Amino acid sequence: MIRHVVLGAIVGCVLALAAPALAQDKQVTMRFSHWVPVQHPMHAAAVAWAESIEKASGGTIKITILPAQQLGKAFDHYNMARDAIADIAHVNPGYEPGRFPIVGAVELPFVFANAKEGSAALDAWYRRYAGQEMKEVRYCLAFAHDPGSFHFTKKKVVTPSDVSGLKVRPPNAVIASWMRALGAVNVQAAAPEIRDVLEKGVADAAGSPWGSMMLFGIDKVTRYHIDAPFYVSEQLWVLNKDKYESLSAAQKTVIDQHCTSEWALKIATPWSEF
Repeated sequence: MIRHVVLGAIVGCVLALAAPALAQDKQVTMRFSHWVPVQHPMHAAAVAWAESIEKASGGTIKITILPAQQLGKAFDHYNMARDAIADIAHVNPGYEPGRFPIVGAVELPFVFANAKEGSAALDAWYRRYAGQEMKEVRYCLAFAHDPGSFHFTKKKVVTPSDVSGLKVRPPNAVIASWMRALGAVNVQAAAPEIRDVLEKGVADAAGSPWGSMMLFGIDKVTRYHIDAPFYVSEQLWVLNKDKYESLSAAQKTVIDQHCTSEWALKIATPWSEF
């Protein structure tokens, strides 16, 4: 009992000392840019993450979320974090083929069974390499959507040979190589642009997770679908290095506590369940 009382007193003192430290910190506003619509479950997860950071920092860190490519195109988000256009950015490395080959390993077909355990494993694994591969930014966390499939506007695809000659929007570099091997022509487009390229006939097919079909209106322009877990696209949150370094020690601790494999799982879960 005495040990518990003493431990409680120590914890109380630590919290009492930490609270004034955070209270004395300058208030910081961080711009968080991502490229999915506000209806997307990842946006809601980002809001919950930002609110948790604000609460943990005693209100000294406020995060303004700019969704739906308001601050820049999906393809540009790594550079946006590097160049301080955004303080925090949602990056899909698969949008820049060849630039991030280590994390690109998760793009190999049939590796992931689901987004929940898969995201926690992806984040825990990539932490060993992020500093090497993404040294221009500060790595926060990584996650993935539930395995995606392929969706077609007009042609019913039953065998691999049926893909030959089709114009396909691949989700990442590895799948693009696979489509080329099957005789398809690749059409590059970020997720928010998929419906447009399909509707205009620029592409005949696209890779997409099932949940994103409705979020981006892809279901309105596709007729045939393959029900198989072909791939995932890795998603990363990264921070501008200078912005992170400008934070106080206490504020850095708050950010670090929200850049973990546990939080990667929290971010991935709503999207997976959707």
